[in-house]
Amino acid sequence: MLYQKILLIDDDEDDQEIFLTALECTKKPVSCTVLDSARKALNQIAQGELETDLIFLDLNMPLMNGQQFLTEIKKDEKLRQIPVIILSTSSNAATVSQVKQLGARYFFTKPGRFEDLVAILEKVLM
Repeated sequence: MLYQKILLIDDDEDDQEIFLTALECTKKPVSCTVLDSARKALNQIAQGELETDLIFLDLNMPLMNGQQFLTEIKKDEKLRQIPVIILSTSSNAATVSQVKQLGARYFFTKPGRFEDLVAILEKVLM
C-alpha cells in the first residue's frame, strides 16, 4: 500500500527530528505530521481535523500513553483501519505482545543507529 500521509506521535523532540530526517532519506513521496501528544492526536483524528494513512506511535508519553491511544483508536469503526506502527524504546516481550493484541501492525524498538531507522521506514513504506 502506498502511504501518503504519515502521523508521528512522539513527545521527544530529538526523536521527532531524527524520524523526519530518516524519512527524508527514504525518498518516499509522503507528508508527515508530528504531534507530541497522543490525546491531541486522537482528538484531531476523531474530529476529522487530521487525516492520516499510517501512524507511528511512541508508547511512553504523559497524559495518554501509546497503549491507551491504540486502545481508543481501535474502538472507533472508522479509525481502526489506520495501521499503527509502534516505535518505542521499550523492548519488553510482554509489551510487544500486548500492543500487537491491541491491533498494532508492527512493533519496532527505536534503533541506536540512524541507518537502522531508515531501513525500518523503508520496510514499512515500501
